[in-house]
Amino acid sequence: MQSLAQELGVSRTPVREALIDLAAQGMVRFERNRGVRILETSTHDLEEIFTLRVLLEVPAIRRATEQFTPANLAALRKEFAAQERAVKAEDEARFMEHDRRFHQIILESCGNRRLANFVDRLRDLIHTRGVSTAGRSRTLADIFEEHRAILEAIEDRDPNRAAKAMREHVLRTGELVITQQDGLDSSEARAWAENLHFD
Repeated sequence: MQSLAQELGVSRTPVREALIDLAAQGMVRFERNRGVRILETSTHDLEEIFTLRVLLEVPAIRRATEQFTPANLAALRKEFAAQERAVKAEDEARFMEHDRRFHQIILESCGNRRLANFVDRLRDLIHTRGVSTAGRSRTLADIFEEHRAILEAIEDRDPNRAAKAMREHVLRTGELVITQQDGLDSSEARAWAENLHFD
């Protein structure tokens, strides 16, 4: 901890606090007399994270679709338009920033900020490890089109279609992340996705 603090040019206290936060998220583990170990994300971890996202985001979008305010819908359209500009500019970092906000607006629109914050932390568990499907197993345009299906269902006030589009989007993301992260045959990841029959 001391060497890391020196390297960053800060005191030990903020380093310790940051490591405690990372440990709470399951990203590192304190080991007695050995320091801190960075934990790798296993296939099981990824399956758990995406299973939770399906369990939370699918019912949330159903509820959100029924109670979207004009202001929230305008904010969602704004994020969608920003994603389109990022696709054209081939700017993955900017696209992912607006991707995150797109999902946050939907979750916040169901009236549960704790849910939105929890799902955001689940997304962090993936993104902080540098795991992304963009430019690897699908294009930014592919992700953008999945978001289009979600937005159109919300605009039509069709909660079942919105839930179906969100479910397909999250499962597709999970399937691709699991496949590319662990070098699995895609059929193994697909089997995980097919086992999630609940909405």
